[in-house]
Amino acid sequence: MRLRILGTAAGGGLPQWNCACPGCARARAAGPRAWRTQECLAVSVSPGAWYLVNASPDVRTQILAAPGLAPPDGTRHTPLRGVLLTDGELDHTTGLLALREGAALDLYAPPAVLAALDGPFPLRTLLAPYGSARWHALRSGPGEDALLLDGGRLRVTPVPVSDKRPRYAAGSDAPGPWAVAYRFDDVATGAAALYAPSLARWPDGLDAALAGVSCLILDGTFWSEDEMDRATGGRGSGARTMGHLPVDGPEGTLVRLRGRSGVRCFYTHLNNTNPLADPSSAERAVLAGTPVEVPSDGTEIEL
Repeated sequence: MRLRILGTAAGGGLPQWNCACPGCARARAAGPRAWRTQECLAVSVSPGAWYLVNASPDVRTQILAAPGLAPPDGTRHTPLRGVLLTDGELDHTTGLLALREGAALDLYAPPAVLAALDGPFPLRTLLAPYGSARWHALRSGPGEDALLLDGGRLRVTPVPVSDKRPRYAAGSDAPGPWAVAYRFDDVATGAAALYAPSLARWPDGLDAALAGVSCLILDGTFWSEDEMDRATGGRGSGARTMGHLPVDGPEGTLVRLRGRSGVRCFYTHLNNTNPLADPSSAERAVLAGTPVEVPSDGTEIEL
């Protein structure tokens, strides 16, 4: 199994176009080598077949930077087979508009997300005239079968993690889950990974889904619960309120990851305010001696 972490930033990327917070200022001064595009993952278990997890607004740039996702010389044939959406957030879905010119893709999402993309954000209607999308509802929970892709070699199991709706779907009454994680199993080799870029809490069932996994890529949006309040001078915009379990603190994700020996752990979806994006920060130093890493865009992992 091959994983390529195409993008590692939260919505807006790093630096954000309209922000001069310390994180954005540092990234601007350092230049493109310190920049991060918006979160996206590519997964493959066989040559010439890749699946995206989420489609960020930066997806064109991300694909161009990944040699394995390029069409063979002299062809208009893409190795991209489909896209799995973890949720309906704009920074995870609007990149589908940039993929409209390719061959027909299979697009998978929780039923609530498909309903939102038919209603308040009519993305499916916008893409329909291009004939490049085959939509599939991906149900999760007890009694639901895993999805088999790439001729049955890649098994995909959605894990419900949240009922947080995108802002545009705040009035929707569609039942959740609204956000899922995905476990990927290479049926041929037994390699397994789990991708959970949005965690409002540590949900029931997540520990069971991690059994036998050798790679975990997890929500690292905020270092601390009050990070946004301190960065903006606001009140009430805590990490959990925004749908993200922070890294630090007695209930943060780092406490749960410290003892996972034999599992490579990565933080993704870093907000521009998160000091983990700075390799020289004290917060990054805290990760030393733990199984947790902060990857750069383009990081490749082979399991």
